[in-house]
Amino acid sequence: MASQGSRKNLLKVRAMDFITSTAILPLLFGCLGVFGLFRLLQWVRGKAYLRNAVVVITGATSGLGRECAKVFYAAGAKLVLCGRNREALEELIRELTASHATKVQTHKPYMVTFDLTDPGAIVAAAAEILQCFGFVDILVNNAGISYRGTVMDTTVDVDKRIMETNYFGPVALTKALLPSMIKRRQGHIVAISSIQGKISIPFRSAYAASKHATQAFFDCLRAEMEQYEIEVTVISPGYIHTNLSINAITADGSRYGVMDKTTAQGRSPVEVAQDILAAVGKKKKDVILADVLPSLAIYLRTLAPGLFFSLMASRARKERKSKNV
Repeated sequence: MASQGSRKNLLKVRAMDFITSTAILPLLFGCLGVFGLFRLLQWVRGKAYLRNAVVVITGATSGLGRECAKVFYAAGAKLVLCGRNREALEELIRELTASHATKVQTHKPYMVTFDLTDPGAIVAAAAEILQCFGFVDILVNNAGISYRGTVMDTTVDVDKRIMETNYFGPVALTKALLPSMIKRRQGHIVAISSIQGKISIPFRSAYAASKHATQAFFDCLRAEMEQYEIEVTVISPGYIHTNLSINAITADGSRYGVMDKTTAQGRSPVEVAQDILAAVGKKKKDVILADVLPSLAIYLRTLAPGLFFSLMASRARKERKSKNV
């Protein structure tokens, strides 16, 4: 037994001698160094890409849009903030310009007030946006509205309202600004979608449908814009702790007015905004910002659809029982 133990120790010593006496450790440290340098270069390029870039953000007055305005402003971007509430936009601009927590040169934001659900207002709004700085580098389609209700109880007018805000509005604004980007052969379109643009959950039919449409449209746009060197990024967050569920509309079009438990336990909008800033800086094409379970559900929907459908049916039964819907 002692002899066997001695042989094992001898083998360990020889193995360590081999590792330390060859190029394995230097190679390992070299790889780590190259990886670290690559990440550093990515960070530097991302910062440079965003600094002085003209960034348009829709739905900037509250929630995730407001936090995006803060992080892009702090990164040195030239902002054009869009929303329906002029007073809220003015308040945000005052807050941004009063902040000194940044080491880069900042620029006083412009604001453009318009309703994204009004097709006639979008063309005029796009022209006003272009007048601010003469061009747009990055368009962040963030504005949106959520929904809660059963399919059978939801009126078609509500379905249309959700689609107008979450899909047709962003599409129309994107199309209005694209010609100027194509002319310059420079631009970046960002769509803030949702994890529900990839999977559907019960009692969110109109919302999930609008986000599925968003994902499909901007995936097509990405392929078509490659020849013009225009970037397209789709961001799919999970639950975020904002007033999205409170401001959601119900099957009859009324305000939901409830902070869902899942929303209350969602990620901080500050963290999500920082992740969005990083994703845009790195020019990522498709980004999922969700916890492990929702992320796994995407793969489950593809690899084991039968199991996924059973889980969603079970979820529907539980929600229906708890809410008596």
